[in-house]
Amino acid sequence: MTINDAMTRLRITKYRLSKSSGIPYTTVNDICSGKARLEKCTAETIYKLSKELGISMEDLLEPCFIKRCSFELYKSNVCHQVKESGDIDFIIETLERDDIRKYYQRKWYSECLYLLAMLDYLSNLNHVALCNKYDDLRKCKLKEIIYPSSIRMVAEMTNDDAVKAQAIRESIPEFMRFNIVESEVRNIV
Repeated sequence: MTINDAMTRLRITKYRLSKSSGIPYTTVNDICSGKARLEKCTAETIYKLSKELGISMEDLLEPCFIKRCSFELYKSNVCHQVKESGDIDFIIETLERDDIRKYYQRKWYSECLYLLAMLDYLSNLNHVALCNKYDDLRKCKLKEIIYPSSIRMVAEMTNDDAVKAQAIRESIPEFMRFNIVESEVRNIV
């Protein structure tokens, strides 16, 4: 959870956080605006902020150290997880870890919806009831269609968008619902 998210949740201003924590307003403002990096602050500053925000120091610092990989690599990793775990174990592990919600909270919408699409696809394929925990997210859709890099490359090289139209027609419905073109999740290298 970012410091701004925590402040929003508690409905407090930077000024109030500064006064109640004893941290100078300019420091709080610089951290909130991104001018100062939280992970470069002193342990005392992080401690005071976390105490006032009611979250652990680790939770406050976590967003500073999470790195996002490319979407293509993410998709590949998910497909490999499915292959290694098996459908049912993948479904169970995904629900237990709750990464779908975590990605959504980080505003990593493409990862969130891809993982939800995979969960729904595998659930339908294996006749497992859909978990209603994510019904609110099932109403979401990415603003733009995400095509696999191979489809984008062929469309660019041939200067022909028919390749994209064909990919949409062949896409797995659970993925297409979120504007993600995906037709193959099993045969991965």
